[in-house]
Amino acid sequence: MDRLWTPWRLEYVTEASTEARACIFCDAARDQDSLVVHRAALTFVILNKFPYNNGHLMIVPKRHVGWLADLERDELSELMSLAQASERVLTGVYRPHGFNMGLNLGKPAGAGVLDHLHLHVVPRWNGDTNFISVVGEVRVLPEELPITAAKLKAAFGTHGFLSHH
Repeated sequence: MDRLWTPWRLEYVTEASTEARACIFCDAARDQDSLVVHRAALTFVILNKFPYNNGHLMIVPKRHVGWLADLERDELSELMSLAQASERVLTGVYRPHGFNMGLNLGKPAGAGVLDHLHLHVVPRWNGDTNFISVVGEVRVLPEELPITAAKLKAAFGTHGFLSHH
C-alpha cells in the first residue's frame, strides 16, 4: 500500500476536534494574519488554509454573523464587490477557465465555520479534477500558500479594490 503523508493537515484535524475554540475569521479580522490578501472597510479576503485549488479565497465580513439574511446592506454590497474583484484578480494572476463561488450556511450544508459566514471563490481549470482527489482523498497543489498570498496581495494592491488598512 502506498502512503501519502500530509503532516500540514494535523493542525486542521486537531483543531476540528476541539469544541471550544475561537472564531478563525474573527481572529483573522483583528490580527495581521498572513493569509489575508486584502482588507476592505467591512469585509476581507483570506486564502483558504486547506484549499481545493491554488488561489482558493474566502470573502468574509469582519462582523461575526452566520447567515446571509443577517448582513447589513453595506456588508452585503461590499462582499459582492469583493467577489467581483476576486474574480478579476484571480483571472489576472492565474488565468483560470472558470470559478466556483458559494456559501455553506449551517452544518447540514457543509459549513466548516458554523457561525461566521464566508463566500468561497475557487478558481477552476479544464481538467483540474484528477484521480488522486477521488481515489486518494488528497489534493495536489503546485504552489505553496505563502507564494499564493504574496501574488494575490500584490494583485489586489495594484487594482486598488475597496482598500482599507
